[in-house]
Amino acid sequence: MSSKGSTVRHHLRHTLRATAAAALTGGLVLLGAGSASAHVTVQPSTTTAGAYTLLTVGVPHGCDGSPTTRVSIQIPELITSVTPSINPGWEVEKVMADLDVPIDDGHGGQRTERVAEIVYTARTPLPDGFRDAFVLSLKLPDAVGEELVFPALQECEEGETAWAQLPPDGDDSAELPYPAPRFEITAATEDDASTETVSDAAAAAPASADSGSTSASATTTDAAPPAATWAALALGAGGLVLGALALLRTRRRQA
Repeated sequence: MSSKGSTVRHHLRHTLRATAAAALTGGLVLLGAGSASAHVTVQPSTTTAGAYTLLTVGVPHGCDGSPTTRVSIQIPELITSVTPSINPGWEVEKVMADLDVPIDDGHGGQRTERVAEIVYTARTPLPDGFRDAFVLSLKLPDAVGEELVFPALQECEEGETAWAQLPPDGDDSAELPYPAPRFEITAATEDDASTETVSDAAAAAPASADSGSTSASATTTDAAPPAATWAALALGAGGLVLGALALLRTRRRQA
């Protein structure tokens, strides 16, 4: 692990611990003022247990007018692998953490580390009043009803804001000034069943999914030509018959 990654992780964890303690005691978390009217959020493309999903992390503003320079997103322990999207205006880094117990990597080997955080560092600070978004690809665990929390540390040219507050049971997180981005894993529905396999394959391996789709389309075309193709063949055959009759008539007249 790089010394930079280790420093970032230590700083984020220290800040989040302080944030959690303040939240539990009912205090407000304010590390450089941030607007309470718009939060750092996470929006999943699907919340179905065991499915691949794309998480869009939105950053809507700076810290009390100060431009954003870095956004660190903590990944829940239930998730071990994350693929962050490249954002042209930012440098991106995966911060790894050792697993207490190695797990199967799905390819005949074992995974000894997991992605603990994703850190986006602005090449040019994001001005207050402008938003940006980061997309993370990952597979959701098979844990229906489990809430996944993605605490985020937003650092600015002046000050920083820890989006890490969690509400007491039964309370609405919208009432918190600095809520942690989070969502709940849900069970598959009948609608999900018809699209889940295709969606999961596309998210896990876009290239192979695309080639498989092309192959399937070719097979369908070979087995059952569309109605337009049959119509064209019929018209072509009719034209050949009419042409032959005209040729015969011409030869008879000449004879």
